Amino acid sequence: MDRRQFLKNTTAALTVAGAGVGPWRSAQAQAGPIKIGLLAPLTGVVASGGKEMVEGVQFYLDRVKGEMGGRKVELVIEDDASNPDTALQKARRLVEQGNCHMLIGNLLANTGLAVANYVKGTGTPYFIPIIAADDLTQRQRIKNVIRVAGYSASEFTHPLGDWALKQGYKKIATISQDYTFGHEQCGGLAQVFTEGGGEIVQQFWHPLNTADFSPYLGQLADLKIDAVFAMETGADATRFIQQYSSFGLKAQTPLLAAMNGTDQSVIRTLGEECEGIISPAHFAEGSDNPVTQEFAKEYEAKYGKIPSLYGFSMYSGVMWIDAALKKMGGKVEGRDAFIDTVLKTELDGSPLGKAVKLDAYGNPIYDVYIRKVAKRADGKFWNVPVTSYPNVSQFWKYDPETYLKQPPYSRTFQGIKKA
Repeated sequence: MDRRQFLKNTTAALTVAGAGVGPWRSAQAQAGPIKIGLLAPLTGVVASGGKEMVEGVQFYLDRVKGEMGGRKVELVIEDDASNPDTALQKARRLVEQGNCHMLIGNLLANTGLAVANYVKGTGTPYFIPIIAADDLTQRQRIKNVIRVAGYSASEFTHPLGDWALKQGYKKIATISQDYTFGHEQCGGLAQVFTEGGGEIVQQFWHPLNTADFSPYLGQLADLKIDAVFAMETGADATRFIQQYSSFGLKAQTPLLAAMNGTDQSVIRTLGEECEGIISPAHFAEGSDNPVTQEFAKEYEAKYGKIPSLYGFSMYSGVMWIDAALKKMGGKVEGRDAFIDTVLKTELDGSPLGKAVKLDAYGNPIYDVYIRKVAKRADGKFWNVPVTSYPNVSQFWKYDPETYLKQPPYSRTFQGIKKA
């Protein structure tokens, strides 16, 4: 072995050996790149959103010339295939073989929960701008799992329940994909709506990747209700909205959707059938906020499409991490200090146009828009704000300690108050 190869092997060994925490990190290792493991569903029912997650991260890295906290960034991308077992396998590969300093991403709640359970044991910082399972910042909080630019599932449907009451709606039915994200978004709306005097007439649950919604639509058509709330993601959202319209329900019963139901990754594939759908979110790409407008314009110029929640959230999440790393001089190897710094850092200068901070549980507090799908002058559809709810916590207007004593939202607990 020549001297050059010996030095190369020694440097590699130091980098692996120094993957832990504390003052023993070598100067050589700290001068190397920051390795970020990105997990996204690049195949499966929500692949369109997964691809935009990658775009959002790359868009930010391009803007900062591939550096965060004064150090070069090495981005390692893995496909979680929308499957919890695959997500866990890929997370282990990124941490144990790839020696990534942190993980970021995942889209479906079940994949995120699998990875969160894994990093609970490793201590690896795991950032979740998309994964919204309520309990990750509530009853089962893991300190090294942080929602930079993320949200809890029920955070935005709480105000939607209030908004529905203010429209005079008395009776609503819900339909949702049958997994954690769907249970929690429906629960957030159902609890606030029924506590305010509304009635959830019936709830329908269906498996991911449902091709034919006609059995559910037929039952919805027979109900005497004021509106339908649909919690759909990816291809299911596209199919549901198309079939809801073609079944004649769009003209009959107003459709309220979860934010992902009218995301750009969905509505850019649709036509008039998506116009007028109401949804709640912290980001509205059709907002007249100058910072939001600039981001949307630049994103569209680069990728040829209006930014989705997925692209926006990952872009803002990496921005948040970068802000923390700059405070630390890029010393990502000190895990505890890195996590504490992220938790204390506010997101400023993001496409939201307003500073955002984390609550005591590691979840952001946002101004929430009630949005309507509208057509732009060029014929494309996007979400424009109808009204807003300022400073919305994941606990809505409830006392956190009292709220956490109730069960998490599930198929069997929807927070529904009986009349």
